[in-house]
Amino acid sequence: MSASQDQLLQALSGVIDPNTGKDFVSTKALKNLQVSEGGDVSFDVELGYPAKSQIPALRTALVAAAKGVAGVKNVSAHITSRITAHAVQRGVQLLPGVKNIVAVASGKGGVGKSTMAVNLALALAAEGASVGVLDADIYGPSQPMMLGIEGRPESADGKTMEPLENYGVQVMSIGFLVAADEAMIWRGPMATQALEQLLRQTNWKDLDYLVVDMPPGTGDIQLTLSQRVPMTGAVIVTTPQDIALLDARKGIKMFEKVGVPILGIVENMAVHVCSNCGKAEHIFGEGGGQRMATEYGMDYLGALPLDIRIRMQADGGKPTVVAEPDGEIAGIYKAVARQVAIKIAAKSKDFSAKFPSIKISKET
Repeated sequence: MSASQDQLLQALSGVIDPNTGKDFVSTKALKNLQVSEGGDVSFDVELGYPAKSQIPALRTALVAAAKGVAGVKNVSAHITSRITAHAVQRGVQLLPGVKNIVAVASGKGGVGKSTMAVNLALALAAEGASVGVLDADIYGPSQPMMLGIEGRPESADGKTMEPLENYGVQVMSIGFLVAADEAMIWRGPMATQALEQLLRQTNWKDLDYLVVDMPPGTGDIQLTLSQRVPMTGAVIVTTPQDIALLDARKGIKMFEKVGVPILGIVENMAVHVCSNCGKAEHIFGEGGGQRMATEYGMDYLGALPLDIRIRMQADGGKPTVVAEPDGEIAGIYKAVARQVAIKIAAKSKDFSAKFPSIKISKET
């Protein structure tokens, strides 16, 4: 007696996605279930987020569930990720070659925003996504140094630029176009225009995620970016100290006013562990980011320690996620990235590409 599709669906629905807390059957992630009379079973599972490191464990659990059904002999489970474009602010068109844009922002400088942005991008890439980084900090670009990239972008047509690459991530920054010690003495409109050119005149190549390292603050550049750039969501970076939290609140309010959803809050420099005695000290305060997330009803994505390795690795052009990919700190960055990707996958999809374009012509 061979197993039926209903029996298999019931068995497979008992396997829960550890990331979403839901099963793969009710969410329709499980597709193309085939059952032969000889007891061979095959099916596909399509995830809406990158999960390269988790696929072997998911496959093992799904195959075990299917083999638990009487009459099943061989099971073939094919698990893939398909990342789609999701909704952005009203009236803002998506960027060609980019499915989702994630802004990494802070109310003030010095809270580790750029370090968070680069490790978030590298963590998403490590899970199998196609990722880019836009260094939007015109006055203090740091991504070229953090990603260990030197050189200038090439241009085949004199109008658009090719992004530079390292560690499998596409990168664009004003830092590639000016000398390292040159100060950008520009007023807001000039800086904003330059930034829009960097964003729109770069030939991004089929990105699942573009991580934008936003300049600190809530001024003209940040507001213009938030209104004109099609953002899927924003990640707010803060430290536990009260002054950083005060400024982070302003960043949250800015994104709320322009209709960009907050994907969550990350707390940097949350705790310092002495390398000699092992004593943990909360140098900048304790639990501030967690309290703020609770206050605003937002997700608390995680806390990063105040650790000299994070600074040294970023300064050395090899951030933590690629310097120590299996380390504890890289694990925190990867957990944050996974939560961001899962939250994006749960958002409404973008259907603008499916709408017909209306052209009005005057015929004689």
